[in-house]
Amino acid sequence: MNRILLFTVAMTAVLFSCRKIEVDGDGTPVVVNPNPNPGPISQTIILRGRIDSNMTLTPNNRYIMQGFVYIMPNRTLTIQPGVKVESEFTGANVGALIITRGARINAAGSPSAPIIFTSSNPRPNSGDWGGIVICGRAPVSGTSPGGTGTVEVEGGVNTSDGLGIGGGTDAADSSGVLRYVRIEYAGYAQQPDREINSLTMAGVGNRTVIEFIQISFARDDAYEWFGGTVNCRYLVSYKTQDDDFDSDLGYSGSVQFGLVFRDSSIADVSRSQAFESDNDAQGTAATPKTNAVFSNITAIGPRATSNNVGNSLYLAAAQIRRNSGISIYNSAFLGWPQGLLIDDTRGLVSDDINDSTIRFIGNLITGTPVPFAYAGTAAGFSTSFLDTWFRNSFYRNTVLTDNLQSGYTRPFDYGNPDFTPFASANLAIPGFTSIPNPIIGAGNVNFTDARIAARSNFIRTVNFRGAIGASGEDVNWYRGWTRFGE
Repeated sequence: MNRILLFTVAMTAVLFSCRKIEVDGDGTPVVVNPNPNPGPISQTIILRGRIDSNMTLTPNNRYIMQGFVYIMPNRTLTIQPGVKVESEFTGANVGALIITRGARINAAGSPSAPIIFTSSNPRPNSGDWGGIVICGRAPVSGTSPGGTGTVEVEGGVNTSDGLGIGGGTDAADSSGVLRYVRIEYAGYAQQPDREINSLTMAGVGNRTVIEFIQISFARDDAYEWFGGTVNCRYLVSYKTQDDDFDSDLGYSGSVQFGLVFRDSSIADVSRSQAFESDNDAQGTAATPKTNAVFSNITAIGPRATSNNVGNSLYLAAAQIRRNSGISIYNSAFLGWPQGLLIDDTRGLVSDDINDSTIRFIGNLITGTPVPFAYAGTAAGFSTSFLDTWFRNSFYRNTVLTDNLQSGYTRPFDYGNPDFTPFASANLAIPGFTSIPNPIIGAGNVNFTDARIAARSNFIRTVNFRGAIGASGEDVNWYRGWTRFGE
């Protein structure tokens, strides 16, 4: 029977002025003020099990998740700006928040008061908890216990009554709003290839709003789309272990403005990259076909210089495989061992190149020893063939040898990164010949190609490659509400 398992734990702390005073493990008084606007913490609320009524979380309370928490169908979870939700860290009872099909989350933070999901561990680590799972009713190319056109979310999320199933027939479905949200230390591997990602979107529809999201220290993927039509923008992925943007099972939405910042020492045994994209695990022609469009992504890889190789488990900036038909436009990839890897070892990707299903246009690759690579045996295809193909002036891709030529201020500074591009029309970098600015300028980008032009109701035209511009909202969108550092 569905029921609310919501427990309020009485505070033993002494309230002093606008602070909560409690006793630490060693008996030392600790003063904590977790609210953006100072005020007393009135109570600690434990969330667990199935939430089967509408609920609002407010910044004057402390919230602890225990285990998997399901927001049941036809219920709405509202989270006010400035709320911090901690997943209880026990080492065994992994927490996660699951928005089931037909439920909604209304988590609309603000630049000055983002909503934070994190671990309760005093010394948090990647993988302390599961993450956020959103299950919608939009089309998916899979088959699961929920039937044809559905997907069962990985990681043990599903239940006997199907609370971990996503997918359906409503492309315009809404699962609510995530705006100005940080998700920290999430990602849980139940077993190899059965993981919960920091933000999992399973059949999420295009009336759902996903924007201004930062995922930090993800153990598995930062963002994964299993089918669905949801459009996303202003996404940050900081020091992810595996992939930053993973798309499969017919994901067909649009993503614009994404910032990836990798740690050269952190990678995953499954091989790490900014993009990984499949149609399905077998590389079949199942429909709907994965054909998402990504534009204006800045992906800072592990290699600040040619001598900084980083973790050997890094594979490529973008691996497109298994009959995926995604397209990447107007983006910047800095310091990866390989740039675009067309992996044709399982399924039809060479056909997607030949018929222009896959588009890679208006992009910059710097500091990458192998800008374009091919794996497979299709007739006429090779790494050298692809390198010639994508360097053709028609595609407006630019390949430069050194990351200093990229035109960014301090993109590899782990202590104090600055992703602002130089605004001047030409770059005069000491030790290099003066070059036209590879980031700023309408000649660097393409928003008229048919595939991206068809998304103009969501993707807007700008005059720069990558996620960050040189002025106005385009340079400031990631500032203030994000957090870089441990």
